[in-house]
Amino acid sequence: MATSGSHYTVLARRFRPQAFDDVVGQEHVSRALRNAIRAGRVAHAYLFTGARGVGKTSTARILAKALNCPNVQDGVPCNDCEICDGISAGNDVDVLEIDGASNRGIDDIRSLRANVGVRSMRTKYKLYIIDEVHMLTREAFN
Repeated sequence: MATSGSHYTVLARRFRPQAFDDVVGQEHVSRALRNAIRAGRVAHAYLFTGARGVGKTSTARILAKALNCPNVQDGVPCNDCEICDGISAGNDVDVLEIDGASNRGIDDIRSLRANVGVRSMRTKYKLYIIDEVHMLTREAFN
């Protein structure tokens, strides 16, 4: 049990993959994304689906780092720069991770859409990761 002053982190988060090669069981997805980055042919949107715990959110974060890392090598982010650290911590201003289960209403999506027009502040790409998107209301989907 955690004592006062200590910080508890769920094991799945503590050992979350930080590079495409770390994602287990999704080698074909990792390879396709790295090839797209290498070729400079990245789509405007990706939809990751699958059972809980297969690496959807982790892969989205790795993709965000690979697209925005100033030290990316062969589609692999450095995981040492300020941008990679910010994305890993979930507090980068240009990579917004939204929990669809908590922010599921039409007003939440309208706010997100209004923000889409704002250019990225310090990275090449501005990315939105909408986790649990299936939890959005019908109005929000439309």
